[in-house]
Amino acid sequence: MPAPIRDHALLSDCRTAALVTRAGAVDWWPAPRFDSPSAFSALLDDDAGHWTLCPSAPFEATWRYRPGTLVLETTMRTAGGTLRVTDALAFAPGARGHEIGRDAPHALVRVAEALGGDVAVRHECVPRLEYGLAVPRMVEEAGGVATVGGPERIFLRGERPLAPDGGKACAAFELRAGERAGWVAHRVPGAFGEAPPALDPHATLEDTAAAWRSWSELHHGHEGAHAEAVRFAGVVIQGLTYQPSGAVVAAATTSLPEVAGGDSNFDYRFAWLRDAAMIGRALSASTCSDEAERYFDWMVRAGVSCRHAEQFQIVFGVEGERDLSEHELAHLAGHLGSRPVRVGNAAWEQKQLDVLGHVLDCAWVIRDALGTPDALTASFLCELADRACAQWREPDSSIWEGREGERDYVVSKVGCWVALDRAVRLADRLGSAADPRRWAAARDAIRDTVLRDGWSEERGAFTGAFGSDHLDVGVLLLPLSGIVAFDDPRITRTIALLEDELGDDGLLQRWSGAEDGAFLLASFWLSECHARAGRLDRAQAVFERAAGAANDLGLLAEEVDAATGDPLGNVPQAISHIGLVNAAQALTETAQGAQATRSLSSSPIGGALR
Repeated sequence: MPAPIRDHALLSDCRTAALVTRAGAVDWWPAPRFDSPSAFSALLDDDAGHWTLCPSAPFEATWRYRPGTLVLETTMRTAGGTLRVTDALAFAPGARGHEIGRDAPHALVRVAEALGGDVAVRHECVPRLEYGLAVPRMVEEAGGVATVGGPERIFLRGERPLAPDGGKACAAFELRAGERAGWVAHRVPGAFGEAPPALDPHATLEDTAAAWRSWSELHHGHEGAHAEAVRFAGVVIQGLTYQPSGAVVAAATTSLPEVAGGDSNFDYRFAWLRDAAMIGRALSASTCSDEAERYFDWMVRAGVSCRHAEQFQIVFGVEGERDLSEHELAHLAGHLGSRPVRVGNAAWEQKQLDVLGHVLDCAWVIRDALGTPDALTASFLCELADRACAQWREPDSSIWEGREGERDYVVSKVGCWVALDRAVRLADRLGSAADPRRWAAARDAIRDTVLRDGWSEERGAFTGAFGSDHLDVGVLLLPLSGIVAFDDPRITRTIALLEDELGDDGLLQRWSGAEDGAFLLASFWLSECHARAGRLDRAQAVFERAAGAANDLGLLAEEVDAATGDPLGNVPQAISHIGLVNAAQALTETAQGAQATRSLSSSPIGGALR
C-alpha cells in the first residue's frame, strides 16, 4: 500500500520535485521537469518503482528540514542504533541566491550516517520508467549500477556498491557508529545516454544546503504574524517554481485523490494563471519582488500565445506550452485505489473568465516594480480588459473547473470586474490602446449585476451562481477583490452562512453538497476576510485550524478531511501555502492597524483628532 499523503516530504531542485516517505522510500521523481514522467511512482502503485534506504530492523522515524532549505533529514531509531538519512535534489555546483535552479544536474543525493550504535542497512533501487510502464534491467556500469531499457537511463553510484538483480539493484551492509555512506542517482535522457561525471555525494549535499540557505537569506520578507510558517511557505513556493521560466506549478504530483477511492484525481504539475494575483501577493510578502516579477514576465509570455484564440487559456506548461492534453495511465492502480490516474489536464480547454481579473490584478499588485510596461505587456493587458468587456455576460466553467457544463458563476463575473477595475487604475501606463472610460462603464455594470443577481433573498447570502441557492466559498472573493467592503452586512451574513453550512470550525468545503474534503485555501480566505473586517480573534482561530492541517514538516495538501485530519489531494499544494502567506499578512496588517489606532486614540493629539 502506498504511504499516506501525510507521510511524504518534498525535495526540489527548482526544476522538478521528488517525494520521500517517512520510511525512507523515494516514491515519486519526475525529471527533468515537474511534468515529466516519473522513474519511481510507488506513490500511485506499489509496483511502479521506488528507491528505499533504511535500517533492516524495525524502526521509528522523525524528520525535519535543515533550516531555510529543502534538504531533508530523517532519523530512524532501531533497538540497536540510529540511522540518519539526508536527502536532496542537487543544484548545479556553486549556484547561489537567485541562481538556484537555473541549471541542475538532475541528480538525487542520499547520505546515510550511523549516529549511535551499529546499524544494519537495507538499500534497494527499483526503477520503473514512464510512470511504471517500462521495466528496465539493472547492470553494472560507470562505477555503479545503471538501467538499460526505456527512453532514459538512471546511473546510481556511491560508496557502498549495489548488486544488479534483474530489474532492481540491492545492497545490505552495516554502518558502525560514526560511519556514513552516500550515493547519487542521475537521470540521463535517451536509450543510449552516457554516464555524466560522478558527483561526490557529501560535497554535493553540503553545496545544495548552502545554496538553499543563500536563497533564504535573501528572502526574509514577512516579519509579522506566523513568521516561521510564512518563511517556510516561501521556501515551498520556491521549491514549486520552475526556475528557468519563473512559472509556479500548482503541486508536485498528479492524481492524489480528493476523495479516497474516487475519480477526482487530476494532474497539477502545471501553472495556472488563475492563481496569478494570489501568487504575486504571496511572493512579494514571503520572498521578494524578483520572484513576483519573473512570474509575471512568464505569465505575459505564456498568455500572449493565445491572444487571438476564442478564449483566454487558464493553465500552461512551465515553458508556456498550451497543449496539455489529458490521458489516463490505465496500468496504475492509483493511490489507495483511486482511479483513473491522469497526466495532462483538460482544464486547458475550459473557459474561465475570472482568469482575466487574476492576471490584471497581479499587474496591479506588482505595479511599483512593473513601472511603465513595455509595449508587448501593455498591449496584452489591454486585450485582457477588452475581453472582459466583451465576454463578462457569458457563462463559463469557473474556478472549480467542473466538467458538468457552463453557468453564470458569481466568481467569474467578479473576475471580470477585477480585470476592468485594475485596467482602469493602470490605464495611464498602458498606452494608446487603453480605454478607461469604456472599461469603467462595463466595470460598473458588472458590479450592479453581481450585487443584484448574485444575492439570494431566500438564503440571505451571495450564492455560487445567478439564480442558484447553492453556497460557494468562491464568493469570499467579493470582499477580497474589493467589489464590496469586508464589513458590508451582506458579506457578514454570507460568511456566517458559509461557516454554518459548509464549515467545520473554520475548515470549509467548497460548495453545497460537496463530497470531498475541506479546501484549505478557502479557510485562509475566510481568515483574511475576518481579519480585514476587524474580527481578529476569529481570524486567528480560523488560520490556526487551517495551518494545523499541515504534516509535521509543515507541508499542506490541497484539502483535509475535517474529521480525521488526513490530507487529501495533490501535495504540496502551492495555493494552500500561498493562502497561508496572504492570510498571515492580513493578520499582521490588521493587528498593526488596530495597535496604531489604539496608540493614536490614547494620546492627547490622537484624542483631539478623533
